[in-house]
Amino acid sequence: MKARSGVPGRWGAAVGRRLAAVLARLLYRVRRHGVENLPATGPVILAPNHTGFIDAPLLMGTCPRPVHTLAKQELFQGPMGWVLRGVGQIPLDRDEPGRDLLEAGLGVLQDDRVLVVFPEGTRGAGDFSQMRTGLAWFALRSGAPVVPVIFDGTGKRGRTLAGLPRLRARLDVVFGAPVTLPDASRRTRSALEAATAQLRDVLLAHRETAQVMLRNGKKK
Repeated sequence: MKARSGVPGRWGAAVGRRLAAVLARLLYRVRRHGVENLPATGPVILAPNHTGFIDAPLLMGTCPRPVHTLAKQELFQGPMGWVLRGVGQIPLDRDEPGRDLLEAGLGVLQDDRVLVVFPEGTRGAGDFSQMRTGLAWFALRSGAPVVPVIFDGTGKRGRTLAGLPRLRARLDVVFGAPVTLPDASRRTRSALEAATAQLRDVLLAHRETAQVMLRNGKKK
């Protein structure tokens, strides 16, 4: 299917997935958990925590399906911007998301693809305490299921490259069970806020489950 105007094509995301997967295997010891939770077909929204610089490329390389990530527009400068667009990623103005961004994200979902939306919009503690409404907006508008994702080992809170994990460090990516909002037809502000609160509860529950699983795994 030919991509509509403003909607990234499928081919670039597929190539990006292969490249990111190779880099992840070469640089780190990566373990995936719960990949069976990701629907094999149809539209899906991935909602990851975000603590490290490599979260987005790591998810690109470990997700069983090609992904299109909403990434801050500051990254789309010079050669890096060319690369990101080439592998199907979407620039995001976190302060004033415009119509083009929303149409591109919805277009990805309407084409039965996978859209990555970082619920907090930026790196932080990864505890979903500062969730924005973008995740709920896409979930309500598209009706697509939301799959929570937790990274472990990708970096501590901070904004410097010193937070990158060391080479051959063990990294974990944990996919949770998908959840679909019960009433995707409601698009009022109150519905958006209620959906955001509901998704926060889902993400926090998955985070707790993932942490317990990983702790138990390290004790073995």
